[in-house]
Amino acid sequence: LGNGQEPEFLRSVKVGAVRLTQAFLHHDPPTSAELQALRQHIRGMLESPIEQMKRILASSQQQGSLPLVGTSGTVECLAQLDARRRLGAPPSRLQGYEFSLEALRGYIKELRSLTVAERQKLPGLGERRGEIILAGAVILEEVMTLLGVERIQFCERALREGLIVDWMIGQGLIEDRLRYHSSVRRRSVLKLAEKYQVEIPYAERVAEFALSLFDQTRGILHGWGSRERALLWAAAMLHNCGHFISHAAHHKHSYYLIRHGELLGFNEEEVEVIANLARYHRKSPPKKKHENFQRLSDERDRQVVLELSPLLRIACALDRRRLQAIQALHCRFQLLGEGPRRMELILDPRHPKDDCALELWSLNEKKKVFEQQFNLQVIPKLSTQIQRSADPFEAAV
Repeated sequence: LGNGQEPEFLRSVKVGAVRLTQAFLHHDPPTSAELQALRQHIRGMLESPIEQMKRILASSQQQGSLPLVGTSGTVECLAQLDARRRLGAPPSRLQGYEFSLEALRGYIKELRSLTVAERQKLPGLGERRGEIILAGAVILEEVMTLLGVERIQFCERALREGLIVDWMIGQGLIEDRLRYHSSVRRRSVLKLAEKYQVEIPYAERVAEFALSLFDQTRGILHGWGSRERALLWAAAMLHNCGHFISHAAHHKHSYYLIRHGELLGFNEEEVEVIANLARYHRKSPPKKKHENFQRLSDERDRQVVLELSPLLRIACALDRRRLQAIQALHCRFQLLGEGPRRMELILDPRHPKDDCALELWSLNEKKKVFEQQFNLQVIPKLSTQIQRSADPFEAAV
């Protein structure tokens, strides 16, 4: 039990799939009495540590259902089985893949009726896993039932990776455990950017503008939170990585490189969102007929791409000359009243005498998708060319 900091509760319980298969499942397929004895043993072993965990949660006043993460063979095989049944084939990466307790119970019902030889023929199981998968699935079912959670997500990293991290800490290669874990996403994004020779200062500038737009329009034009903000940052940092292949259609190349870049710290759906955001930083906006957009199976993720990719387009326009000509941006809105919906985009030039003509031209080209998505008019202005008054657009929000 943990929250991204030091673990609050750790317990190892001797309910491994191999151990319990050998101890309880003697017939092929197993009898109902054997399965009942298996369940009772598992529940007896798990009840005490899970009750202790629940007391810790109660004392911390934790609200709502907590995410449950599973690693290693049993959970991986069940995730693959679920993906084949639901999607037709498992995704290229299972990191973060979720399946439900309801689905798990259905698979147990199916597996208990099969012999070991029949289980071994199921895609993704094989000889060794087919023999022990039923006990492993029952263990997982009891864990989820006792914890009262309906879904579990798979993590590709497990004990072996943990041993490597511990060794690196012991060798002084990582300063401390918390710093390592808190920066996995950032390290992974920067590593991919460096691999494909992204101009990091420019990418950081675009990311800064994109996040500033995200923060200033949140609650007014969109309602996305910290998860989507992190995905937008990653897309901004990597949006130009397609130049590594070719300048022509580099936005499409960026999608491919991000999609197959094995970003750590992001699940499969999040990588797909990042890749799509980068894909739509220029040229055509998202369309249903686009194959990459169709890969976003979750309607919520499609809406994230529709609403956040226009922010990335504008952010790219604001450093067109790669000179950091624009220092900051400020959004002012007129959304009520009889007049048209408008957003003033006030830009602070680095040098007062710079007219930022190329940035303004680029912004006027890029803003069209933003205007269409949010049904408002974007009016770019330099702060050096206007007088700030007490009657700005904000009064109309």
